[in-house]
Amino acid sequence: MFPIVNKPLLQWIFERLARTDIREVILAVNLQTQFYIKKQRIPKNGLRIKYSIDPPKMPLGTAGPIKKAERLLGDAEPFLVLNGDIFADVDYSEIVKKHRETNALATIALCEVKDPSRYGVAEITKDGLVKRFIEKPAKGTAPTNLINAGIYVLSPKVLSYIPKGRSVSMEREIFPKLVEESKLYGHVIKGLWQDIGKPEEYLQANKIILDMLMKKQEVKAAGRFEVRQPVALDKNVAINENSIIGPYAILGKNVKVGRNVQISNSIIFPDTEIDDYAMVNGAVIGEAAIIGKKVKISQGCIIADQAKIKDGVSLADGTAVCPAKEVSENHLRADHIIW
Repeated sequence: MFPIVNKPLLQWIFERLARTDIREVILAVNLQTQFYIKKQRIPKNGLRIKYSIDPPKMPLGTAGPIKKAERLLGDAEPFLVLNGDIFADVDYSEIVKKHRETNALATIALCEVKDPSRYGVAEITKDGLVKRFIEKPAKGTAPTNLINAGIYVLSPKVLSYIPKGRSVSMEREIFPKLVEESKLYGHVIKGLWQDIGKPEEYLQANKIILDMLMKKQEVKAAGRFEVRQPVALDKNVAINENSIIGPYAILGKNVKVGRNVQISNSIIFPDTEIDDYAMVNGAVIGEAAIIGKKVKISQGCIIADQAKIKDGVSLADGTAVCPAKEVSENHLRADHIIW
């Protein structure tokens, strides 16, 4: 649900699915996430949205939620599975076509990266048959740089491989079985693919999209300020005189910025207030946070929702502030601020 350039990731996915002539989406979520999604009122782009709810206090892993949605999925047609923390500019119809051509039980999208050690790694034949699949190999041991891109096409028969009623890992339990039976194929994708599971990756994804969009957006302000493109400003952003916004600054709805503020390489979520002479560089600041006068927030800092950073406080690189936490002292070494 995290926004990419002020648009929820789920909305980006819905838009791309609708362009691929897909008509129905099943969201495997818990009750809290379902409530949040409905509250956001994300445009459906003509898609029918259904929910498969995970049992409370019982995580089902990466394959268990697919099994739980078995009744909704049916047994007539292959279906697409997407991880929810991936931003990718992918033509889903291509991987579906590959799946049908090979008669595979499962087809996974593969993406080439520099360091594959954080991901599942596949070794494939010339026609795409997966010979080996290794989940998170030690550095320097991966057979290739082709990683699991978090996009699959599965035939309904795959559901019979997934045990019911427990946590199941698709990557560690199901894919290796399919490899043994020569029923797993890979499809190499090109173009934009970005994992947003880490703060630096989330910032990078937003930078890439900002570069692609390069739209100048107008905003009502209380005085004169400077915008250094690329910048994205959502509705009702207010910026006071002599502030410098950008480059690579994204401000959500109703953000208020004081005088002589500098914001760059950062994402500011809705309803946050940043007071005079503050400096924010390379940080993510959550919803409804309060940033005081002359505050300095450095590279890699994460300020959670409704946190309050009091006047004059400096936060070192990599500092994380918990939700609703009030910080009144400097933190000059990277630190996690707890309750």
